[in-house]
Amino acid sequence: MSTSKKSNKFWLGIAVAVVLPLSFYVIAKVLKKDHIKMPGHYISEKIEGKLLDGQMHYDTIFHRIPDLTFTNQLGEKVSLNSSLSGKILVVDFIFTHCPTTCPTLTENMKLLQRAFRKDPKKETDMSNELHLLSITVDPTRDSVQALRKFADRFGVDHDHWDFLTGDKSTIYNFARHDLGLSAAAGGEGTDDFIHTEKIVLIDADRYIRGYYNGLDSLDISRCAYEISLLSMEKKRQIKN
Repeated sequence: MSTSKKSNKFWLGIAVAVVLPLSFYVIAKVLKKDHIKMPGHYISEKIEGKLLDGQMHYDTIFHRIPDLTFTNQLGEKVSLNSSLSGKILVVDFIFTHCPTTCPTLTENMKLLQRAFRKDPKKETDMSNELHLLSITVDPTRDSVQALRKFADRFGVDHDHWDFLTGDKSTIYNFARHDLGLSAAAGGEGTDDFIHTEKIVLIDADRYIRGYYNGLDSLDISRCAYEISLLSMEKKRQIKN
């Protein structure tokens, strides 16, 4: 890697880890809700109509993530809803023997880990509001031990970042049909292989709120910003 690229990566890390979460949170806290464009919702399931005061009003019903259970790098069972209730989720898909894309993707996920980790120097603490999930697309080769080794290689915080394995059909169905990542898949056969650079943002109510290119530094910054907005949204819902 050239000196220039290393320098760019360093400053991106500083921006995401220190400046972005604090500045975005403060902006979101100070400005009125009407002045902020909140992250949208994705994957509509149906449209419901109601007759109110002689006029039809329509609401779009969006897909919610089911409570699937996987096994993490510590050998623990993790359920997306019951184990991680109330948390904002950031999800990506990897496999441990991937030579290029997955290490870069994991390094960029690590920037998000650094951005929202507990730090007494920061005005805000969102460490317990956010949870990162990296799900293997090759569960046959990626054992619990392999995932633990991969996680340790990147110095992940095991309390706030799970590397998950499970039944292949469950994983692929989740990626394709629950997260809408089928366009990134190699096909629909039994020997196909999902390999996507996408990162998916899921809110505390389990609605999909964003898609990001995990290899793009600007998209990682945008993800950090929108995580902060979802945190603000969650706090306002609790107050109301």
